[in-house]
Amino acid sequence: MQTKIYNQAGEETGTVVLPESVFGLAQNSDLVHQIRVSMLANARRPVAHTKDRSDVRGGGKKPWRQKGTGRARHGSRRSPIWKGGGVSHGPRKDKIYTQKINSGMAKKALHTVLSSKFKTGQIKVIKDFSLEKVSTKKFADWVAQVAENNFTSLLVVLGRSEKNIFQSGRNLSKVKIENVSQLNILDVLKFKKIVFTESALAGLAGRAKLNK
Repeated sequence: MQTKIYNQAGEETGTVVLPESVFGLAQNSDLVHQIRVSMLANARRPVAHTKDRSDVRGGGKKPWRQKGTGRARHGSRRSPIWKGGGVSHGPRKDKIYTQKINSGMAKKALHTVLSSKFKTGQIKVIKDFSLEKVSTKKFADWVAQVAENNFTSLLVVLGRSEKNIFQSGRNLSKVKIENVSQLNILDVLKFKKIVFTESALAGLAGRAKLNK
């Protein structure tokens, strides 16, 4: 399996081999959905919190005696049916939403989504590049050349740490720059077009071999 490779100016310079185990998989919507839901659950940080009857201050004394008053029986003024009482079945920030993710399944789901995007022409490979200094304008011009202005959102995956590139692109709202070691299914699904540098592609292929 091969694809075209481009230089920093967006010009075609040759071809590069793509690993079948990463870009040649069949679609598996159920697996992708399972991993996506699990990752979103693991990223969830509950904020809403209500107090139940054990959290509300007071209510230790029985409001009135059990019998002889003609009124309904009550054991605490902090019962949920009382004004100022605790809340029944309300949201709690101590709830655990974490779900266990099998690493092999997560990698296969990532490769499945990459395969789908490659088949629809949403993945591009370029030669490694760098910037001499931080410049959002230069990086924006590079994005326009490489992506040909034909994108709604762009994910740039690098194989090595490039501080100037990261800082140059962080102000572009439709662009995200990520190291291949941090690549995950949520970003791949979120961004319409993905650009891999040659070293990022090699890193992705190397990780796929290690997990065989």
